[in-house]
Amino acid sequence: MRVMAFDVGDKTIGVAISDALMLTAQPRPTIRRKTLKSDIEAIRRLAEENEVHQIVVGQPLHMSGDASLQSEKVTRFAEELHKSLDLPVVFWDERLTSFVAEQHLQDMGLSWRKRRKHVDKIAAMIILQDYLDNRSGPTA
Repeated sequence: MRVMAFDVGDKTIGVAISDALMLTAQPRPTIRRKTLKSDIEAIRRLAEENEVHQIVVGQPLHMSGDASLQSEKVTRFAEELHKSLDLPVVFWDERLTSFVAEQHLQDMGLSWRKRRKHVDKIAAMIILQDYLDNRSGPTA
């Protein structure tokens, strides 16, 4: 069983999936958003193909910890995911993950255009890895 994480934006959804032992997060191709129905269907396929049993959604909060307009959109999207896929959804604080992802890609020497292509899935990977590293209970 695996966990899948998302960095949900208005135009794209960054995706990462854990390994079977739930120790490491691996980025997957970014989903280009079309309609809610097609977005959820793409996620459904990924969840079934990878035997996902839980979803982690990055919650974009203000630096103060308060909800933002984007966090309200993400919450509505996550509620639809939960209803459609019948999988548990956990919200995870994603403050600064896009910044960290951008820095990581820059440190790798990628051009601005290449960084832009990968930042969402790297942000999702950071969200998932943080979740995996901080979850309670015995580790595998």
